[in-house]
Amino acid sequence: MAGLIKREDIDEVRSRTDLKEVVDSYVTLKSAGIGSFKGLCPFHDERSPSFHVRPQMGYFHCFGCQESGDVISFIQKMDHIPFSEAVEKLAGRIGFELHYEDGGSGPRREDVGRRQRLLDAHKIAGEFYRAQLLTPAAATARQFLAERGFERSAADHFGVGFAPQGWDALLKHLSGKGFTQEELKLTGMFSEGQRGIYDRFRGRLMWPIRDIAGDTVGFGARKLFDDDQGPKYLNTPETQLYKKSQVLYGIDLAKRNIASKRQLVVVEGYTDVMACHLAGVDTAVATCGTAFGADHIKVARRLLSDDGTGGEVVFTFDGDAAGQKAALKAFDEDQRFVAQTFVAVEPSGADPCELRQRRGDEAVHSLIRSRRPLFEFAIRSTLAKFDLSTVEGRVSGLRASAPVVAAIRDGSTRMGYSQELAGWLGIADPNEVLRAVKGAEKRAQHPPQAGQHGSAQHSNGHRSSGPQGTPQNAVSGAAASSRAPGYDDGTHGAAAGVEPGGTAQAAEPDFSRPDPRDPQGRMEREALEVVLQHPGLLTAGNWQHFGATEFVIPAYKAVQAGIAAAGESLVASSQWLEAVRENVPAVLGSLVAELALSPLPATKEETLNRYCRDILRRLFEMQITRLKQERLGALQRMDPAVDPEGYQMLQRELMELETARRALRGD
Repeated sequence: MAGLIKREDIDEVRSRTDLKEVVDSYVTLKSAGIGSFKGLCPFHDERSPSFHVRPQMGYFHCFGCQESGDVISFIQKMDHIPFSEAVEKLAGRIGFELHYEDGGSGPRREDVGRRQRLLDAHKIAGEFYRAQLLTPAAATARQFLAERGFERSAADHFGVGFAPQGWDALLKHLSGKGFTQEELKLTGMFSEGQRGIYDRFRGRLMWPIRDIAGDTVGFGARKLFDDDQGPKYLNTPETQLYKKSQVLYGIDLAKRNIASKRQLVVVEGYTDVMACHLAGVDTAVATCGTAFGADHIKVARRLLSDDGTGGEVVFTFDGDAAGQKAALKAFDEDQRFVAQTFVAVEPSGADPCELRQRRGDEAVHSLIRSRRPLFEFAIRSTLAKFDLSTVEGRVSGLRASAPVVAAIRDGSTRMGYSQELAGWLGIADPNEVLRAVKGAEKRAQHPPQAGQHGSAQHSNGHRSSGPQGTPQNAVSGAAASSRAPGYDDGTHGAAAGVEPGGTAQAAEPDFSRPDPRDPQGRMEREALEVVLQHPGLLTAGNWQHFGATEFVIPAYKAVQAGIAAAGESLVASSQWLEAVRENVPAVLGSLVAELALSPLPATKEETLNRYCRDILRRLFEMQITRLKQERLGALQRMDPAVDPEGYQMLQRELMELETARRALRGD
């Protein structure tokens, strides 16, 4: 089949690509033990890191949402592209030439992944715009930058360019590079009229908007000429690549500084980002034609490792009414952060770019240092609407600001601002403010409305539910004792596995998770973690004992069988884990990744090796103990006078088992 990448090339790309380096482009990773790293999961919203990466094994796993896989599946999930496109992207990253089953150099141009083609078009367009900035026609654009204190080196650093005033300059350039009109329509860089498509951006200063990985996904354009009837700023419309609710201008340049300094500064425009970075505030980013929202918060949280251990988000806004409105909008989103959130407002109304022009780099730093907690800003902005020198004004101010304080979710912070509010209002008795805040809180929780709440909901709108993970006594007596220890298989009494007509049916394997308190299940899990993560530590004798050990927990028994099927020959290969996953039921693929990435309680190689040896010894000793119990039971049931040879054989086996047990312990 044309276009299929050869399997050996896929394996080569997977083995030669540094998983940590790829993941680092999206997530801030921290050391989590020997050869392991962790960070906030990019696949679900979380506050405590549960996303683990083990580069040597080439696998990642999230213990929160259970997403797992290798570097190829990571790129697939992050970039929303098919398998073949992910392989091609990674191959390009490491400079590896792929070979295809049809013997050619790959799929035809029209078969190349659409997303990669769009990225290629944006990359070439960015290069074209940058080159145009150096032409005589771009004199006005260069003057615009110079007047704002941006030299050529700054323009180069941020990739700033110029779109010529003609109608088809970029169209001709990209067409000459082999892009079809259908492809170009999808980029967002062209408009369509009766005569076909034409350049969307004409006679404008251009900023490339890049995603967190550094790929250009759109452009922001600033009007330069009076005869341009368009808006002052014009951005790429929504496309497959460009989602304005998700992109942050400057995130590609700021991401590592944000992670290391635990600070994110949100400004309003492209020139503000440039001014901040050049002034040394290199954690600045900007939204692109939209408010800072929930999707932006997800990006910020991953970079800040927002886990309650510090970090801050600083919003900068103009001092005018629109700026205050934007700041108060941010208040609505703030509580999605654990990081402390602040607002920095310049009283004169100057933005960071203007501050740097007028008063230098220090003025930009001073603006950021002047930040105030967002909660304080929201309350004071509300009070500013009233004349607090009058009784009526203070009463109205309290009524208006109490709901703002009540909206603060953290109890201690809410109490603190209630007391601050009493001081700002000049109210001697703080309890008066506390009562107003509690009243506002109750009204917010129980808004008056017609009709009754359903019986499955509380009045606060939260659906009631029982405690998670509570053991269920669905089975009892002899039926329960016949099942594996620590298991609840979800069946109910004698009806399990029996048709209404009474015919017993073959039961499906029960791969539910064991009770973590069950010592047998815990032992089996720890042993599988060791074997999957450090197979090279097992000796030939260890492998023999491991294969002979009878696992009790069905899910773990299936993983043990998958390890045996994968074979010892792959233990030193990057394909080891993939081979195991291929030999277990599909439903257990995530469990294999979880076992392979679970942190082991060791911080040094020496302690790690000792831990692995101890776990295997305990597993084998548990197996010997179980076999001894079986032999002792058989011996007690046997009459030596009836079967003297069998009796003696059991005694020899018991002696051999005891010898093996002593050998394990080193007695």
